[in-house]
Amino acid sequence: MTTVAIVDDQTLVRTGLRLILDQAPAIEVVGEAADGRQALDLVARKRPEVVLMDIRMPVLDGIEATRRIAATDAGSRVLMLTTFGEDQQVAEALRAGASGFLLKDVDPPDLVHAITVVARGEALLSPAIVRRLIERFTTAPTASPALLESLTEREVDILRALTRGLSNEEIGAALFISPVTVKTHVTRVLAKLGLRDRTQAVVFGYESGLVRPGEAQPAGTDGAP
Repeated sequence: MTTVAIVDDQTLVRTGLRLILDQAPAIEVVGEAADGRQALDLVARKRPEVVLMDIRMPVLDGIEATRRIAATDAGSRVLMLTTFGEDQQVAEALRAGASGFLLKDVDPPDLVHAITVVARGEALLSPAIVRRLIERFTTAPTASPALLESLTEREVDILRALTRGLSNEEIGAALFISPVTVKTHVTRVLAKLGLRDRTQAVVFGYESGLVRPGEAQPAGTDGAP
C-alpha cells in the first residue's frame, strides 16, 4: 500500500484527486493540506511515501515546501502538480528536490502510475518536457563541469543516459549491462555528485553541459561503450 498526501489550495482539486486515488486499491490517501506549511506538518505526522504538491499556494509555496521536505528524514517523495504555464516553477521545483511533475489534467490511470513510479524511488520524467524546460532555462552550463571529473567513464555514460530520460532497462540495453549493474552505477553517480535522485541528475546533466539542449539520441549511439 502506497501512502499519499494531497497538497493544493483549491478544495475542488483536492477532492477530485482524492476521488481518483480512493478508487486505486494499492493507494491510501493519509491526509490533505491547503498550503505548504500545512503540508510540512502533515508530512511530519503521517510520513507519506508520496506527496502530490501544488506549486502556487498561499502561506508557503510548493517549491519551498518541497525543499524543506527533501531536507527532512521523512523519506517522502514529492510529485509536483503543474500547468504548462509554470515552466520556470517546475525547473525550480526539480532543483528543490521534487521527484517529478504532472499536469493537473492528467488522466486517472496515469496519475496512479506516476505515484507508483515515484514511490519506487524512480523519477517521473517526460524527456520531451524536461528537454523543453532545459532548452528554455539552461542556455549555458550553470553547474560545475569539474564535478564530472570524479566520475569514471562508465559513470559518465550512465549520467548521460539518465539525462536523456532513459530507464534502467533502457540504459542496460544500450550499454550492454544488466539493469542491476545500472542501478549500482546510478547510486554511485548520485553519491559522487551529491544528488538526491534521478531527477536532480537530469538537471545536473544539462546544467553541467554534459548533454546539450536538443540532443535526443539514446545512450550508446554517440560512441558510448
